Amino acid sequence: MTRTLGPLLEVARIQSEINRLFDNLLDLGSSGRPSPGWLPNVDVLETADSLLITVELPGVEPRDITVSSNGGDLCIRGEKRRGPVPEEARFHLAERPFGAFRRLIQLSVPVNTRSAEATLENGLLRLRFWKVPNRRGEEVPIPVRTP
Repeated sequence: MTRTLGPLLEVARIQSEINRLFDNLLDLGSSGRPSPGWLPNVDVLETADSLLITVELPGVEPRDITVSSNGGDLCIRGEKRRGPVPEEARFHLAERPFGAFRRLIQLSVPVNTRSAEATLENGLLRLRFWKVPNRRGEEVPIPVRTP
């Protein structure tokens, strides 16, 4: 049975695309250099005990990927290298992206970044962050006593 997620999933997809466009503009403005050559697609899922992030990185080798976290942000950087092209060859169509990439993802829930797990298999980078109790924004009852 297929579960329909409805229009909210489409809104989230559009928001993600807008965020990617702004990331490109901010990168260009802050460094004065063009933004990365391409941006890999990302899924972020939350379970009861963890945050799961899957990044599409076909053709990227583990040695060409750097993953780091700083505060509530996760930064995934790397480079997808183009394979050898014979000198006499001419492209008729070139749709596969290559070059440097950088994705900045806000971690929307408090997680333990020191115990994160990362694997790269079949072109998918999978990251798992274990959630920690949220102390901010959580209502905490404070007992009131009489003196």
